[in-house]
Amino acid sequence: MNKSTQAIHLSDEQRLDWLRLIRSQNVGPRTFRALVNHFGGARAALEALPTLARRGGGTAPQIFPRDQAEREIEAAQELGVALIAVGEAGYPQRLQMIDDAPPLIAVRGHLPALAMPAVAVVGSRNASAAGMKLTQIFARGLSEAGFAVVSGLARGIDAAAHRSSLGKGTIAVLAGGLDRIYPPEHAELLDEIMPAGVALSEMPLG
Repeated sequence: MNKSTQAIHLSDEQRLDWLRLIRSQNVGPRTFRALVNHFGGARAALEALPTLARRGGGTAPQIFPRDQAEREIEAAQELGVALIAVGEAGYPQRLQMIDDAPPLIAVRGHLPALAMPAVAVVGSRNASAAGMKLTQIFARGLSEAGFAVVSGLARGIDAAAHRSSLGKGTIAVLAGGLDRIYPPEHAELLDEIMPAGVALSEMPLG
């Protein structure tokens, strides 16, 4: 999983293996990358995990079961959610550049918005009237200039940023799974984002 400019494309089986590996116990993005690079793929890394643990004198980590991974993928598909791997076309380029980029992100909405230049606009949940007004001005201006406004769908500044850039494309980065919208009252706002924008998360459904 070395970084390169050439896009990869996972098969269904490879995507399943990637999901199982990143959902396995004690495997974060950096460990995932090290394992895949060392063993040449997620399937080989999954097979090697128990042996690695024994060599280190520890107990074997809990490997995410195949049937649970299959159910997660099926549930995502039913919600119109795509699981995009780092290195695949559609994965945000700037996100891909960080050392701990999520191996898989769950994405729903107008996927071309992820290819737009992006600016994050985030702030207080308990925002002042002046702060809300400035946010609306900034977000609208950035949107009209061709930027995707990225925020967290939270109350206050985040919501104002999304609402002021709905027509041009805004990206909502969620703290939880795409089936658990928080705060719940922003589910309608998320629906308004979908035609031109995107919701994404690295967290599992539920």
